[in-house]
Amino acid sequence: MKIGLIAMSGIRVCDKELLRLGLTLPGFVERSRAIALLPSLGLLTLAGMTPKKHKVEYIEIPDIKDIDSLPGKWDLVAISSYSAQIDEGYELAKRYKKAGIPVVMGGLHVSCLPEEAAEYCDSVVIGEGELSWPEVLSDCERESLKPFYGSIEEEFDLKNAPMPAFELLDISKYDRLTVQVSRGCPHQCEFCATSPLIVKKYKQKPIDKVLNEIDKILELWDGHFIEFVDDNAIIDRRYWKEFLLQLKKRKIKWFAETDISVSEDEELLNLMRDSGCVQVLIGLESPVEAGLNNLEMRGNWKLKQLPQYKKAINKIQSHGIRVTGCFVIGLDGQGLEIFEQLNDFIRETELFDVQITIMTPFPGTPLYARLKNENRLLEEKNWKKCTLFDVNFEPKNMSADELREGFRNFGVGLYGDEFTKWRKDKFKECLRKAIKQRRSDEKQ
Repeated sequence: MKIGLIAMSGIRVCDKELLRLGLTLPGFVERSRAIALLPSLGLLTLAGMTPKKHKVEYIEIPDIKDIDSLPGKWDLVAISSYSAQIDEGYELAKRYKKAGIPVVMGGLHVSCLPEEAAEYCDSVVIGEGELSWPEVLSDCERESLKPFYGSIEEEFDLKNAPMPAFELLDISKYDRLTVQVSRGCPHQCEFCATSPLIVKKYKQKPIDKVLNEIDKILELWDGHFIEFVDDNAIIDRRYWKEFLLQLKKRKIKWFAETDISVSEDEELLNLMRDSGCVQVLIGLESPVEAGLNNLEMRGNWKLKQLPQYKKAINKIQSHGIRVTGCFVIGLDGQGLEIFEQLNDFIRETELFDVQITIMTPFPGTPLYARLKNENRLLEEKNWKKCTLFDVNFEPKNMSADELREGFRNFGVGLYGDEFTKWRKDKFKECLRKAIKQRRSDEKQ
């Protein structure tokens, strides 16, 4: 069979004024742009486990207007899309179905809303795709596709993880490529719309498999910048210390999302730095206690860490590792004062970079269920607003308009030249002090 794997990509923002600001303040949506430019590791993984008798093509579509010129001589099309782009994914599926080409859809959104997705495609893959893909291919060959495959309850063992088909990429398009070390996250935040929705327990890929993926990337590509796409990397310190010793030999630069606990281990931080870690993104979520209370479904871990935030950020950055602090605006404990509180926090902690997003009720999350029950959703099924930058709920301690306007105004100051330069200068100053101190310690 000839198989087309299609990733819906690109930035989505409905707020036209915010989008206009983003064009003149690149930092406003910088992280989202970086994510949008990453290849779909999920589809590349399915390609990697596809028998060689099939011909596979991988395509990214940044905008629905681009699909008119797509090739269409395939025997099967698989589409992956996030919530904000799902309507475009459905439109694409309809066009291929109309052309008589079987269409299967997968990903987090359709796993949470399989009945919705089934209206537009022939088959819906629920949960981890590796579990169902061989059966999908077999059934398609026999022209007997089922409407649904897999379930959220089933678990895929990462010991059996296939090698992603990185060779399908137009490698010159990317300034970083992706590798996954683990799935899941122990913190279970109410708003989280990533792998914890379909992965019930935190699990890791064997180190040798991860290193083999990196080696394959380095054979194909000379960019040497890897983004680990784990929802929360570096949880198992023993695993990562062993892994980083091997990673150091690859002489790459890398980025990962993790949590503040990495600051507790000096040996780990040294290994991270020496193996090429240049930046970590940490979900700090809120600079105040009220915003963190009851944020997680399993305790208040981040609330308990709040008193250590400043010391932890300084510790990580003193090792030459830049910290991007990620904050969610509009949490129930936050009022209009959150913008001043966040500004003060950033200046006090001297974060290198900051990512601000608006609390977003993604389908399938506990947050969505709670806000629906409380009649606080503004447009219950307007998935286009699941962008992290659009308001689609009624906040508790401010109006939706106040949240929207406050977010815009704060972003202008945060990502303006003056504040951006201040953060970079402070990081350099912190690093100089740390290096000077280390040299002094070594002489003693």
